[in-house]
Amino acid sequence: MAQVQFEARVSKNTLGVNERLRIDFMMNVDGDNFEQPSFDGFRIVAGPSQQISQSWVNGRSSFQKIYSYYLLPIQKGTFTIKQASIEYNGQVYKTSPVKITVTNAVAQERDPNSQQQHQHQGGGNEILNLVAEISKTNPYINQPITVVYKLYFYGINVTGFKELAKPKYKDFWNQNIDIKQLQIEEGMYKGEHCYFVVLKKTILYPQKSGNLTIEPLSLDIGIQVPRGRNMFGQIVFDDGNKTVSAGAKTINVRALPEANKPIGFTGAVGKFDFKVTPSKTTLKSGESLDLIVSAAGTGNMKLFTLPKPVVPNALEMYDPVHDEKVSTSLVGMSGKISDKYTIIPQFKGKYAIKPMEFSYFDLNSGSYKTITSPEIMIDVLDGPVQAETAASNTSKNVITKSEQFKYIKPKTVLISTAKDDFYGSDLYYGLLLFPFVILPIIIIAKKKKEAIDSDVTGNRIKMNNKLAKKYLSEAKKQLNNKEPFYIALEKAMHNFLKAKLHIETSEMSKDNIRELLSSRNANPETVQSFIHLTENCEFARYAPASSASIQQDYDKAVLIISELEKQIV
Repeated sequence: MAQVQFEARVSKNTLGVNERLRIDFMMNVDGDNFEQPSFDGFRIVAGPSQQISQSWVNGRSSFQKIYSYYLLPIQKGTFTIKQASIEYNGQVYKTSPVKITVTNAVAQERDPNSQQQHQHQGGGNEILNLVAEISKTNPYINQPITVVYKLYFYGINVTGFKELAKPKYKDFWNQNIDIKQLQIEEGMYKGEHCYFVVLKKTILYPQKSGNLTIEPLSLDIGIQVPRGRNMFGQIVFDDGNKTVSAGAKTINVRALPEANKPIGFTGAVGKFDFKVTPSKTTLKSGESLDLIVSAAGTGNMKLFTLPKPVVPNALEMYDPVHDEKVSTSLVGMSGKISDKYTIIPQFKGKYAIKPMEFSYFDLNSGSYKTITSPEIMIDVLDGPVQAETAASNTSKNVITKSEQFKYIKPKTVLISTAKDDFYGSDLYYGLLLFPFVILPIIIIAKKKKEAIDSDVTGNRIKMNNKLAKKYLSEAKKQLNNKEPFYIALEKAMHNFLKAKLHIETSEMSKDNIRELLSSRNANPETVQSFIHLTENCEFARYAPASSASIQQDYDKAVLIISELEKQIV
């Protein structure tokens, strides 16, 4: 008997996501109970079809049975077509697994036979093609380009689509533009009248120079192809699927010119307006000002940094708060970005914030532009005076004749080269006894720390005292900012009560506070003033208030807390 052969053969082991794969399961015997494998990562578009052939040559017979499938990849990746099986003479035979690699979509030559068959079935020249339209193919770094994906069709119905391979934009900053509703429009494709629908819009900003590749978008399109009319004159359609791809696109990105590039250039490309705006230029000691550094216009708004201001040492500047109000459309990004710096003066006087420079590359002129902000003078009206530096014309030290050779010593001092041995020295015995002295101290300190840590109530009181002082100090700093001031003031008063009355936030009702303070010998008028001020904090946050009334509330809070500190026992 001949040896049983059962194997799986594929048309190719590597194919594009828009290509079809043929797989044949071939046997040299008439096996029964054929079981197909699970085609993970693929969809069956045709099959199984069965072919049987038998021949006799020189008295010998040969037999072959084939089960054939046509598969379409669902996505990119590496997949394994598992084993198929048959039975022959009571024994089970299996094929070996086959590994298939699915890559990006590839350019496909039109099959004349398929096209003729297609035209014959549809009765006309059907069109179905996906096109990626690029606004610029030779942009500068950070110059916006748009990619619009259009599906052209004619003579067939499109019933739906699914993405097989999403385009990747390596070395591009990218953002999709939302399409609220797909609309069918009329247009031309290669000189032929047809319909099209815009499926996807993307804005790209290249981040490096050279030839950059946009990987293709591939779609699985559900279609209906007309194959004729029935006896009633109605058009009859055949349902099917077809894979289309926009193909890879290459963008040749130009580097920004090095000639005349400003030193402070941080990558801004477009058209911008630059401003440095202080919230105030005259202020008192303890007050703060906001310095807003902003750039507005059109360009790569999210892809560069604003310059940082340089201020004198007498002005304390905090890290900025960054804000972006940017919208993105097919023409690119537009809007405004800003950095807000909080500056607090430390001394009385007049201080200059140096002019700032902002540079960008202007696409219209193909050159660099620099905008310089004016110098800003800050006048601090009161506060401590900064210590004056020594005048540059102070008298220099004069070396007298008697001191001219002072560094030369007239007498020689000899030092013995013999050294005492470390063993038996005072240092030796000191280091020897040190562990016995330090261990009891460590044990006592540890026990004391454990006792302190176990005192939950005491720790809570200390923490609340610290918080009350912290928020009262914060309220003083926020005298010019109404809402933060009253929030800090309210927290300071609540934490003061927590520390003094040993209560939690859930127990801080008005009646409970009045009862507890009265039981601790607090003056009823002071208690009423405290409750009234805490109620006023919530109301004053949203009501208009002057700087005089804010200062008055702060002074009142300090006075009430001081009085309660004396009265509570």
